[in-house]
Amino acid sequence: MSYKGRYKLKNPKKYAGDPNKITYRSLWERNTFRWCENNPKVKLWNSEEVVVPYKSSVDGRIHRYFVDLLIQMEDKKTYLVEIKPKSQTLPPKKKSRRTKKYIKEIATFAVNNDKWNAANKFAEHNGWQFQVWTEETLKNLNIKVL
Repeated sequence: MSYKGRYKLKNPKKYAGDPNKITYRSLWERNTFRWCENNPKVKLWNSEEVVVPYKSSVDGRIHRYFVDLLIQMEDKKTYLVEIKPKSQTLPPKKKSRRTKKYIKEIATFAVNNDKWNAANKFAEHNGWQFQVWTEETLKNLNIKVL
């Protein structure tokens, strides 16, 4: 089973975007796409169709953040959703030595925070909510994690 690939829609009426460009980058994303399609409370959804500009605190430049999901529910609530392992939502554990790996972890965490802060402001501006879904969130929504 592949952890990355093109997602084939079974309910194209719910998809608000280009149905030929739906790509999952993890099984968690693929299973969440299925959840969106099969959940009667989800009115419409899309994947990586919402682009949020953000300034990276690592390089000081403006970048584009393609948010994993936009989900609009039947009750009109709309969510921007990023799917990440919980370990990637927490700051790296302090190490006694500053290895290349540790420095990269710090930079990745900083960039993720920059993206998520920008996405939160973008969502609020549009009357939406931004959420980071981890394996715990997926389990609580009965989305298959493994």
